[in-house]
Amino acid sequence: MKKSITPNQIKQNNRSLIYHYIYKNKKVSQQDISYDLRLSRPTVTTNLTALEENGLIHKDGQIDTEYVGRKASAYSIVPDYRISIGVEILEKEIKMIAIDLYGEQISHMVSAINFAYNEAYFKTLCSTILEFKDSLKIKDPQILGIGFAVQGLVSPDKQTIVYGKILSCTGLSITEFSQYLPFPCCFIHDADSAAISELWVSPELTDAFYLSLSRHLGAAIISQGQILSGKHGHNSTIEHIQMQPDGAACYCGRKGCMETLLSMTSLLTDNEDAEDFFKNVRQKEPASLERWNTFLNHLASSINMLHLVYDTDFILGEYLAQYLRMQDLDFLHEQIQQMTPFSEAHDFLLISKMPKHNIAIGAALPYIQAFLNDSVI
Repeated sequence: MKKSITPNQIKQNNRSLIYHYIYKNKKVSQQDISYDLRLSRPTVTTNLTALEENGLIHKDGQIDTEYVGRKASAYSIVPDYRISIGVEILEKEIKMIAIDLYGEQISHMVSAINFAYNEAYFKTLCSTILEFKDSLKIKDPQILGIGFAVQGLVSPDKQTIVYGKILSCTGLSITEFSQYLPFPCCFIHDADSAAISELWVSPELTDAFYLSLSRHLGAAIISQGQILSGKHGHNSTIEHIQMQPDGAACYCGRKGCMETLLSMTSLLTDNEDAEDFFKNVRQKEPASLERWNTFLNHLASSINMLHLVYDTDFILGEYLAQYLRMQDLDFLHEQIQQMTPFSEAHDFLLISKMPKHNIAIGAALPYIQAFLNDSVI
């Protein structure tokens, strides 16, 4: 028997439609809403009043309309009605960022805290997060949650680190943090986090292979607008594909993994500054240029192999993205053309649109997305 829709459900649906219409269009009039959503003026008026009283929207100046007379009031959402916090956990520091409902940065902070798998570290980190939260001058109910981006594989329920050799944190539970924080908390793999932020700034993106080229190598597969996790939770861990069996040692215990060829750690010498290195590269300093070309050759070989498996766009992201130039993509494409049996158009190599703070932002975004996807506003 088909269930009928109740008046309350219709009311909730209309309110949600109106809120999302305002969210999408940024600044709209009552007439815009009524015309585009085909809702009666009284229905729109009632819902706007309720949304405004609940703090979700506010009047935002006036808008010129085709009607004769005074200008119509404009409505916009309140971006910080709800916010989310992303925390990137690294070996020697943590990076925190607070974002609003548009994914825009409210505040950002970096704190030098050395990672340690012990109670003192958990308390210190959570205390720092709470200090950061207090600096925002917001109320606790505004915070949707805190996402912790980690260099490790995460369980499907986002509650446990199932493989964390970089930080020696395998088995770490989110409860070590959530017990000190009055907000929902979850883990997220840092490469997945970076890919989520890429999807946010490129909503038209549906399928891609995201390469996280940072201190350590990582990747994420985007399919139909979603991040694929895989059957056992270690999808797209390309960093442990063995390229040179007799090569350098990888942190996983094997030798010659992609990690040892394509991480920033493998590119730069000890204590070498990336800015100085790439300045030398662009000035064609012989030693630096030779090292960079070697790196790009390894990258071309790896992309070619992965592209033969998954014929899609490849996004070069994370820390390295800010230093890449079109000439680097041209070089990569030329090298790939010499390796692949197929004639490829120069359209599948892309530079990330969001190389800055992308991991911390991506860790915060799932809570924003969940709020916006909630049918009841």
